[in-house]
Amino acid sequence: MAEAFKFELVSPERLLVSEQVESVVIPGAEGEMTVMAHHAPVMTTIKPGVVTVKTAEGKAERYVVFGGFADIVPAGCTLLAESAVHVADIDRADLARRIQEAREDVADAKDDETRSKAEQFLSQLTTLEGAILPA
Repeated sequence: MAEAFKFELVSPERLLVSEQVESVVIPGAEGEMTVMAHHAPVMTTIKPGVVTVKTAEGKAERYVVFGGFADIVPAGCTLLAESAVHVADIDRADLARRIQEAREDVADAKDDETRSKAEQFLSQLTTLEGAILPA
C-alpha cells in the first residue's frame, strides 16, 4: 500500500476534495502525470481532462477539470481548477456548449497563433468528451 498524502481539488465555486490519498493522476499541460507522496516540488498548468484520485481506502474517484494549475510539494498536492466537477455530475449540455464555443473560436480566429490555440483547446475538449461520455 502506497503512503498517503494530502490532496485538495479546488474550483472557484467550492472545495471538491480535501483528503489523504494514495495517488492523483492529473492532465498536465505537458502530459498526464501521477503524483504520489514525497513527489518532487513542481508547479504545472492543467489542460481540460480527467483527474483520477485514488483514496487512502483504495477507491478511485474521477473529476473533470477545465484548466487551472497544480502545486505539488513533497507533503501534498493542490489543484486549483478553473472549473471542476465529479464525472458522475458532468453536465453534457455544458460540455457540448463549451465544444461549440471552441469551434466558433477556431472559425473566428484572426491569425495563425490564435487559430492554433483555439484548435488545441477544441481538440482537448473533444478528447475529454470521448473519455467521459459513453459512445
